Amino acid sequence: MPGKARKETKRAVAALRSGNLRDAEKHLDVAYNLVPSSPDLNFLMGYLYFQKRDYAQAGNYLGTATNLRPHDVQALTLLGRVSLEREDYRSARSALEQALEADAENWLPRNLLADSYLRQRNYEKAREQAELAITKGKGKASPAQLVLGQALVGLGRDQDGVRALNAFLQDWPHNPLAPQVRSLIAEVEQRNSGPVPTAQGKVSRPVIAVPEVDPLRALAEPELSVKPWQPAGIDDVKPSLAAGVACPMEKVIEGSGEQVKQLVDDVTRIAAVEDLLHQSLDEMGNPIRTETRKFNYVASFEEPEPGFIAISEYRGEANSLQGYPDGIASTGFTALALVFHPHMRNDFEMVCEGLGERQGQAAWLVHFRQRDDRPNRIHSYKLGNRVLPVGLKGRAWITADKSQILRIEAELVKSMPEIRLLSEHQIVDYGPVPFARKNTSLWLPKSAEIYFEFRKHRYHRRHGFDHYMLFSVDSQEKRKEPSSKPTDKSDSAEPGKP
Repeated sequence: MPGKARKETKRAVAALRSGNLRDAEKHLDVAYNLVPSSPDLNFLMGYLYFQKRDYAQAGNYLGTATNLRPHDVQALTLLGRVSLEREDYRSARSALEQALEADAENWLPRNLLADSYLRQRNYEKAREQAELAITKGKGKASPAQLVLGQALVGLGRDQDGVRALNAFLQDWPHNPLAPQVRSLIAEVEQRNSGPVPTAQGKVSRPVIAVPEVDPLRALAEPELSVKPWQPAGIDDVKPSLAAGVACPMEKVIEGSGEQVKQLVDDVTRIAAVEDLLHQSLDEMGNPIRTETRKFNYVASFEEPEPGFIAISEYRGEANSLQGYPDGIASTGFTALALVFHPHMRNDFEMVCEGLGERQGQAAWLVHFRQRDDRPNRIHSYKLGNRVLPVGLKGRAWITADKSQILRIEAELVKSMPEIRLLSEHQIVDYGPVPFARKNTSLWLPKSAEIYFEFRKHRYHRRHGFDHYMLFSVDSQEKRKEPSSKPTDKSDSAEPGKP
């Protein structure tokens, strides 16, 4: 974004936060005319028109914003809300489901999704999403009680519905909708006070049209959240966990360690096509400059002696740091899973936090932190000839059924002002890559993101991995003849289908 557009955008954000829509529109028009393809500006235009109650225009801008940046939870959630206001329930569900794919822990899109099902009389799905919203939002999700109550009444579960509606009133006794909610409760209780004879002498209960109370009116105005330039810290996030489920700590750690060990034992090299997106960011998280690269990526695994795991990474198109944006190479995403390898895990303090979920899969959440009394063998920074080990802490999502690592987030235990490294946050998502000829499937990195503040600059990188090739040798041969560079002589290669 050009400097003038960034300046106008900041002024527009300040005006929006103060409720001065006229000034906000003036500044946004200038910025938008300079950069109409900016997803941030399209979102802000959508937010402006939402505040002006021009839902058609808001939907147009928000639709563009989400097409330009498909995983923007804030934009997708607001687009879903706008679609509900326009009674376009199909579009609302589509946007809100995408928002939940990007952030399954966010209660608001679940609440809005429940509302969309409620309006279409799909009471069972409305109940399900409302209950999830309440679980994930805890005290913030009181509006979901209103959706839940009406969904339960629609299902004929009047007593449960009344309890949910009363919970809404207990949390928000002075909400403007409170009189309507009390009237709905009275109507439900009246229809349960006794049977009503029909003209044919049959007995029936009066039918209540649901929804009687518009749940959107219970929601606060959407906040204008200028995203921080990097994700929240590991210890600042409190993930949603299943209540009353004990974690089999030893089984989880042993199982995940065995999966990582098998990968190291059975594979000498993996190759992939790697796509790199590199962005330099301003203090609001907006890209100042964006570059892309494509590499032929190779990672080699070695265990030259028992207890020591070595992973070397190569990129064919970048033989020196000059081949990387800003002269910075980012590696080690494959190695991050070695935190759980039996030879490495004792370097970390580990706590199983409980049972959560990741993309619809039940997963154990394990928090880890580098021990002060153990060597750091996972992560380091290399500046010239200096290699500086860096301690990590993080959280892993491990499938409850097969102990496979789904996701790892990791960050620095402490900053390193001596090299002007103030922060770093990694996110690596893993998934199965099948190799048909060997009738096997390996869990390998599918994508990785890293945010770091280094030498007074903020950076974001996204690495995507595709078209995997597997090189494997007998594990005994591997240990007998370790080498610092991969060779082609004794290896067999097979493409993987991600």
